Amino acid sequence: MPKHSRIYRNFLLSYLVILILPSIAGYMSYRTSIEVTQTISIENGVTQLQNAQQLLERRMAEVEGFTRQLALNQDLFVLMNEKKSDGDVNLYSIWNVLRNVMVFGQTNDFLRNYYIYLRNYNVVLTPGSAYFRPEHYYETAHYRNMTMDDWRNTILNKPHSREILPLSPFEDGDGQTSVISYMQSLPLDSFVDVSPATVVVIIDEKTIQRLLAGVKERYGGWTYISDREGKTISRQGIEEKEIAELNGPDGLRADRQNQFYGDDLVIAIQSDKTGWTYRAGIPRAVLMENANHIKFISWTVTAIALVVGLLAGIVLSYRNSAPINRLLGVFRDQFAKDQPTLGNAYEFLHGNVANMLTNNKWLQSELDRQLPLVQDAYLKRLLAGEFQTRDEAEAAAEQAGLGFGFASGAVGILRIEGYAGIDTVEILNELNAARLLVKQNLRDLFPDLQMTDLGSDRVAALFGCSPEQPEEEAGEREIERLLRPLSVRLFDEYKISVTAAFGERFATALEVSRSCEQARETLEYADYAVRKDILWHRDIRSESATYYYPLETELRLIGTIRAGEREEARRMVEELLARNAESRELSPDMKRQLIGELKGTLLKVLDQKTFQSAESFEAVKNRTLAIQESDSLEAVREEIGQITDTLCGVVAAKKNDLHHKTVEEIKKYIAEKYSDAELTLNKVAEQVERPEKYISQLFKDVTGTNLSDYLEKIRMDRAAELLRDRSVTIDEIAYKVGYNSSHSFRRAFKRVSGVSPSAYRQSFD
Repeated sequence: MPKHSRIYRNFLLSYLVILILPSIAGYMSYRTSIEVTQTISIENGVTQLQNAQQLLERRMAEVEGFTRQLALNQDLFVLMNEKKSDGDVNLYSIWNVLRNVMVFGQTNDFLRNYYIYLRNYNVVLTPGSAYFRPEHYYETAHYRNMTMDDWRNTILNKPHSREILPLSPFEDGDGQTSVISYMQSLPLDSFVDVSPATVVVIIDEKTIQRLLAGVKERYGGWTYISDREGKTISRQGIEEKEIAELNGPDGLRADRQNQFYGDDLVIAIQSDKTGWTYRAGIPRAVLMENANHIKFISWTVTAIALVVGLLAGIVLSYRNSAPINRLLGVFRDQFAKDQPTLGNAYEFLHGNVANMLTNNKWLQSELDRQLPLVQDAYLKRLLAGEFQTRDEAEAAAEQAGLGFGFASGAVGILRIEGYAGIDTVEILNELNAARLLVKQNLRDLFPDLQMTDLGSDRVAALFGCSPEQPEEEAGEREIERLLRPLSVRLFDEYKISVTAAFGERFATALEVSRSCEQARETLEYADYAVRKDILWHRDIRSESATYYYPLETELRLIGTIRAGEREEARRMVEELLARNAESRELSPDMKRQLIGELKGTLLKVLDQKTFQSAESFEAVKNRTLAIQESDSLEAVREEIGQITDTLCGVVAAKKNDLHHKTVEEIKKYIAEKYSDAELTLNKVAEQVERPEKYISQLFKDVTGTNLSDYLEKIRMDRAAELLRDRSVTIDEIAYKVGYNSSHSFRRAFKRVSGVSPSAYRQSFD
């Protein structure tokens, strides 16, 4: 095999080895760090969870021991078994029991909140207080997801044996929280359906979370404890929705101690004693913290190795420079064909490079051949105004090999006369020859003139004005001075008659399209005025015999009036008449036609059903018909402005009536459904078949009051009426006026009326 090929393979192999080996080493190190870090994190997490489990089970054992001590308390035993006579309460025994059990809450934070229910006395004993009516205790401390009847039936009137109520929302004097409840009936191991006493220990979720703080603080993830049935005992850093997903069919596998779920490594252990499952989620970012450090070191080493490999490659490239020299010989061969033919890989390289050069020459010739088409396409885009920015126009001009060699200029359209409406093959061929002659003669006069065809009989050109002629008229006179002899020569030699129309001067590439449109308008005026000469746009502005009122302006005016936009409709009318009065000198006939068109527009608007049913329909119609075409444009502007104001007012009034009907419908619905605690803005929106944001803003605009405030006022007014009837309790009133919680009702009533419901009721004594 040739020497240079063997050297090339050796060079390539060495370079690849230098690059690949450090990358493989870095990758293996990175993967190893992940596995080691994951193993350590799992072991630490399991240890933390086991410590938290042991501590929690020890505390729960103390709670169970507390209930056993209560079962052995002689005073409590006497109280729950003695028979209560009417009006007779053993206050001393109750006080003695309270004094004996208060000490437990001082040694165990799990026992800070508990109560004992004595069925025979119907009393609830708490540390430091006794409630001889359970409902009084319920008012100060209760589960937010339980009514009082549910509380009685579920907890007080039901036997319990070391039973734990899962995590539930709870509200007491300290605010709202979530708790689990340990419930035990007394005496212990009784099998009666109704036990004499019930002990309930309420354990705040925050107390349990403090036991798991080590896991949370170490990893910053989340912790979650559930009972045998999967109900929540404690959660920290995770929402109920996420818990439901974890326990769902696509969630965690119960048979694995550690597994990845989402971006978290989930570690789980289960207590053999209680059956509770302890889970901790370690974020992947924390898990990868140490691995990322190793990764940084690995990639740093890899980068250093790559640099070394690059230096080695440079050395190898230098040692193997001979093939580069032979490659240079290929380029020399393009000019000297006497070199001997090579019978190896170099010959293949030589042939391909030679073909590349040949193809490059062919491509260059094709580009040169297509350049006029590219330039013509650029000019057409420039005249049509397709460029959005000046940079875009200049970049396209450079690509097309064109540029502006003048500070400013004007667009001129030269039309070959005598061929309008004729499109036979013979005529088209004749026009092609005529256009060619016109462009050749223009090129002789203006060597740098940029031109393009705008049809079979038209040529558009960009005529430049030199910087020495800053005045507009000076540049125009120079162009006319050169074009007039050309027009005469074309007619004398070729019988070609040309009409030239020019727009106003442009200063930048983005203004070329405006000048082109003005040139078109000037050419149209030449047809109207039967002018065959050199015309400028400024010459026709004061001579225009036509009025300006395009179809799109009429349609937009009709739509504006139908939408009730008073100011916009008047502005459009004033702008339209001002444009016809200031920019055009209309003949009396054209003015009459313009006024007639405007009257027709108003009659089209009046033909809509919205206006036909209005009381002012006949009056507005008569006013419209009464407009005289001979009136001044100023008088017409004022009269049409007043008519559009009236029509927009009709639309606004109909909208206002519809708004008031919608608001009344909302009020009626609220009056019927205010007692529904589930009454929401969404339900109101469904009733009136409108979007939520729409009815909220509409109600505020019409009544000046928020919809939620109005609903609350209706409920409070009804509550005030019910409070005068002492046969109805405050809790019942709360449910009757749409509150699930009497506590929420009390706060709302005091916020609205300034006094509590109880104080308001007492004011009628």
